[in-house]
Formats: sequence, C-alpha cells, structure tokens
Amino acid sequence: MPSLLDVVKGHSRNSSDSNEFIEATKRDALLHLERELSQLINTSEPHKTETVTKEFNDFSLLFKRFLDETGPSLSWDKIEKLPPDAVKNYDSLEVPTADIIHQMLSKLVVVKLNGGLGTSMGCHGPKSVITVRSNLTFLDLTVQQIEHLNKTYKVNVPLVLMNSFNTDEDTEKVIRKYRNLQVEIHTFNQSCYPRINSDSLMPVARTAVINQQMEAWYPPGHGDFYRSFKNSGLLDKLVNAGREYCFISNIDNLGATVDLGILNLLLNPQQPSNHEFVMEVTDKTRADVKGGTLIQYEGKLRLLEIAQVPNEHLDDFKSVKTFKYFNTNNLWIKLDAIQRVIEEDQLNMEIIVNNKTFDNGLKVIQLETAVGAAMKCFKAIGINVPRSRFLPVKKTSDLLLVMSNLYVLKNGSLAMSPQRMFATTPLVKLGDNHFSKVKDFWRRFANIPDIIELDHLTVSGDVTFGKGVSLKGTVIIIANHGDRIDIPSGACLDNKIVSGNLRILDH
Repeated sequence: MPSLLDVVKGHSRNSSDSNEFIEATKRDALLHLERELSQLINTSEPHKTETVTKEFNDFSLLFKRFLDETGPSLSWDKIEKLPPDAVKNYDSLEVPTADIIHQMLSKLVVVKLNGGLGTSMGCHGPKSVITVRSNLTFLDLTVQQIEHLNKTYKVNVPLVLMNSFNTDEDTEKVIRKYRNLQVEIHTFNQSCYPRINSDSLMPVARTAVINQQMEAWYPPGHGDFYRSFKNSGLLDKLVNAGREYCFISNIDNLGATVDLGILNLLLNPQQPSNHEFVMEVTDKTRADVKGGTLIQYEGKLRLLEIAQVPNEHLDDFKSVKTFKYFNTNNLWIKLDAIQRVIEEDQLNMEIIVNNKTFDNGLKVIQLETAVGAAMKCFKAIGINVPRSRFLPVKKTSDLLLVMSNLYVLKNGSLAMSPQRMFATTPLVKLGDNHFSKVKDFWRRFANIPDIIELDHLTVSGDVTFGKGVSLKGTVIIIANHGDRIDIPSGACLDNKIVSGNLRILDH
C-alpha cells in the first residue's frame, strides 16, 4: 500500500487517471498544509506573528516545490565537461598592493553560518562555543581574525552571524564579551520551519511557541541564508552602507579566513569584476568522495551533491579523476545580486529531504536547501584553493589535528607549522565508541601528542595516551573488546602497530 508521500511524489503508475489523481492529491496536501499553518499562526506570540507568517509563506512555496518534483533534479547524461575558464587557479591570483586593500575591505562583509549545535560531539549549545585551541572557541578565533584585519588595515569589516532558534539566545549572551573589541557584530536568525509527518504530510507541531515543542521545528539548512538575510533587513542595510560582497563560510571551518587574493579578483578598483558568485573548491581526495562537486549543466556552473546522483552513477561521482574538485562551502557573493535574484523570484535551489525518526517511532521529514546550490542563479566561477582553506572540525579526530603542534595560531588564524615537511594533513581515525564525544576525547589524552611527522593514525577500542607521546609515520592502535591499552607518557611510536595484548610491532 503506497503512502501519501509516495502518491504525491508520483511514485505510482502514471496512467492519465493516475496523473489526475496525483495532481488532485497534491492540491489537497497543499491546501491541508496551508490550513494547518494558518491555525499555527494563530497560536504564535503576538510580537512574532508577522515573522512567523512570512516564514510560513516561504515554507509553503518550498513544500509546493517538494510536491511538484517527481523525478531527479538533473539528467546525468546532460552533465557537461567544465569549461577551461570555469575554475581559476589560486596561484594565478594577484595579491593587491597595500594602498587599495583598505578600499576593498571597506566593501566587504564576513558572514559565518552559526546555526549548528555541538550535539554530534556530545556538547550542549552552539557548536561555535566549543573550545578548540588555547582555550579559545570557534567564535573567539573568528572575532580575533576580524579584529586583526580591522586594526591592520584601519577598516571596519562587519561580522554577521546567521544563527538558528537553537543557537540564537546562547550566542547573544556570548557576543557581549566582544563589545570593547574593534569588531561590529550583527546577528540574524535563519527561518524556523515545521517538521512534517511522513505519513500525513502535515506539521507535527501543535503550537507556534517554539520552546513549548522544540522537537517539532527545525532550521532549514544554510540555503535559507538568502531569504533570511533579506527578510532581516540586514542585506538592504549593508548594501545602502556601500558594502558590495559577502564572504560566507561555516563557523567550524578554521581555514576560512578573508583572502586578499580573492578579494582583489572581485574588488580591485582598476579591474572591475563581473563575478557575482565565487565558490572555493579544492582538490578531491579519497576522504572527500562524498563532498559536493562542480559541474557544467545546461550552460551554467552548478553544484552537484551526492543526494542528486542516481545510484548507478555513484561510483562515477566518487571518482577523483572524473570530478576533481569538491566544495569547501567558502563562498563570495555580490550583495546586490542576492537582492536581484530574490526580488525577481529567481532563487531556485535543489530540495534536500532529510528523514528523521523521533524516539517514539514517529517518522518526519525536513525540507532543506544548501547555500552553494544557488550558484546556478548567478554569474559564477570556482577557484581551486589550497587545502589549508578547508579545515573543518566535524569530529574529535579533526579536533586532535587543530589542537596539535601541526598548526601554529596567530591572530586567530591557524597555519601549518613550518616544521611539517609535507603540506598534506595526516589522516586520523578515532573509534566512535570511545572518542566521539569531546568529554571522552579529553579523558583519553593527558595532552595532545606530537604529530608533526604523522601520516596516518587509526585508534580503536579502549585506548589512553599519556603525556608527551610522539606519533610518526603510520600508527595503528587497536584494543580488542575487553582489553585496554595505555600508551605510556613519553612513548614514541614510529610506524608501529599496537595490538590488544600490548605487543608493539614494526611494519
């Protein structure tokens, strides 16, 4: 028996009678949803009614598009080879002369996507307040970077944080401590959308007072940036103040700093640019095969995500030879182009359907979009940047890298240590059962090992590290179930395998 979701998405036999039935069912689903949303608006707090109404109108449009999309968002056979000028080489960019840097920076805004929680790493509250280096958080490091930029070039580059309803309150409390610094901080909230029951396609929420039923709501991915930025009034305010471009990145990407070469490409007064959208991409490795990539499609540069790829072409998508680049989610976008695309209703991003199951077994869907997917709406190019501009912290294995002596910290920015002989980053895999949560991670390291000469580290099972441990080459440490391995303080493991009975083997 097909579910309502199967029917409205066109997953049944498509005779003419079926088509009529499906269309009628879609109309019915949309009408029911809009009726439910109207009732929810009536339960909202009076001072939030206008915002809720605007967000629900946007959600209705997203839901309608979701119902109308019956097949894949692209035809694999129509993917074209990237034109030679589609991706610029980073090394070809010119660093601007000091006399024009001030002028260019005065037209820039830095935006950090700050809607995520630290739950995947076992933390409460915004991910941006996790301590990552020298007792400083992601947010501390970001503010340090912008303040250094402002002081060095005597400018006022504003920092804009896109929060979600999950992170807004905590973030507002934290940013009070930056009041005396030379950084102008603005915040706005991305939308808050209702989770939808997979079976009935109706909102599970019974009230629009979010904190009374938190699990019924979700922030709809960072693709919501464009409309939320516009709806907040901040976009128009910044354009009116003479700002021309924004640089957007995830707040957990410690490599995403303002780059003067890219800035020069876009804002050099002697060489005006017609690029409205720049996506920083970097060379794909085997660790990045699932990351979004750049394609040429119907004459336009587009982002291709793994969710859009038919199963029979997954191996092609993951091929480093076929698709050389992946998206770092560092984007440079012209502000008045965002205004134009929204006002002309040209903003069109692929919908990501995120399936969730509540603890009580209820299945729900979240309709989301990705910020990079909007590139097809703009005059866009890619820039092939060094790997150092992509330094995200998604897991404790990433945390190990950024806290180690592999990097040096200066003015809020991390740079590879000059002592490292290779520009590549070690591949680190820490077992999920014992290392995935930050508090467990800290319990297992007396301090962070010396990894300046490390190539590969795999740790699995109940393993702890003493002080002053040094890891070199390829190191594999596996404690079997029921066993425990304690790496003693001062140990140096150079191309070693350590197994469950504490034998240390050369390999």
